[in-house]
Amino acid sequence: MSASVFNHPVLGSLFGDEEIASYLTADADLEAMVAFEVALAEAEAEAGLIAPDDRDAIKARAAAFTPDLAALGAGTARDGVVVPSLLKQLRTGWEEPAAEALHKGATSQDVIDASMAMRLQGVALVLDRRLAAITDAFTRWSLDAGKTRVVAHTRMQTATETAFARKITSWSDPLVRCRLRREEIAPRAFALRIGGAVGDRAAFGDKAEAIATGVATRLGLPAAASALHSERDGIAELAGWLSMVTGALGKFGQDTALSLQTEVGELTLAGGGGSSAMPHKSNPISAEILVTLARFNATLVSGLHQALVHENERSGAAWSLEWMLLPQMAMAAGAATRIAEDLIGRLSLVER
Repeated sequence: MSASVFNHPVLGSLFGDEEIASYLTADADLEAMVAFEVALAEAEAEAGLIAPDDRDAIKARAAAFTPDLAALGAGTARDGVVVPSLLKQLRTGWEEPAAEALHKGATSQDVIDASMAMRLQGVALVLDRRLAAITDAFTRWSLDAGKTRVVAHTRMQTATETAFARKITSWSDPLVRCRLRREEIAPRAFALRIGGAVGDRAAFGDKAEAIATGVATRLGLPAAASALHSERDGIAELAGWLSMVTGALGKFGQDTALSLQTEVGELTLAGGGGSSAMPHKSNPISAEILVTLARFNATLVSGLHQALVHENERSGAAWSLEWMLLPQMAMAAGAATRIAEDLIGRLSLVER
């Protein structure tokens, strides 16, 4: 075992996903945070809150910025968030007006939440693309073998015959609904949650709505009517969505593993896993891992429901719980979609 199976040098080949992981690195996080500061400066200059020269200085500084990760780590250990140390580094060597204009009216949570929303929106789009490929693969399989009669099982017992297409529908349709749910929850799950010091956007004055909308548009995020610092239901919905994705694929994995049992022999698998003690075996590793990932996310989603309890106007405890859980859930969903797409191509229906 290790602290994380997702980026382990050995276990990562089983559980990992390089494409999803690229959204969840420290570099990606800091890049998104700096992008927020640039978008904020642009929106504030447009609204007349800061001078155009200060906006240009912020953009130039951001383009040339290379963070000192060790110093950021030390600052985060002290402050609980990275933003104060990040701003200190960005401001180093600046003239006072531009340094003061940077981050004007914002707070650390605005920066961190925006980075999270930007990157998880990217993750969700990757997953959606993969779900489309998986459902297409199921459709092709149904066209090829869907009319074949197979034995159905209810409560783990032999029932009556049904068309194989019925089984495929039970694997594919939930994924179609997952794609529709992503579109439905997106305005809440990926909203720009900007609110300033206590969530009232007071430091933006009468330009608050224009600035919030301007930042959201520049970052490609949905705009929210008000700050969402302590209202985390949209994030809980995202966690639920990730669990639904892995859960739907886990059902496919469970059914596949059962159908591959020697005593059943309904499906055959090319390239199964070997055994150290029984060379004759072809273990359904991919199908089993789909079940594991489904159960993993089903466990973690309860933690995001715990994180709904953001006390008062900002919580350090509930907020940091999100940082621990959401990346793992995203990685699990990424691994599940990667594995499922590969698994479908290695399965065949046994003709009777």
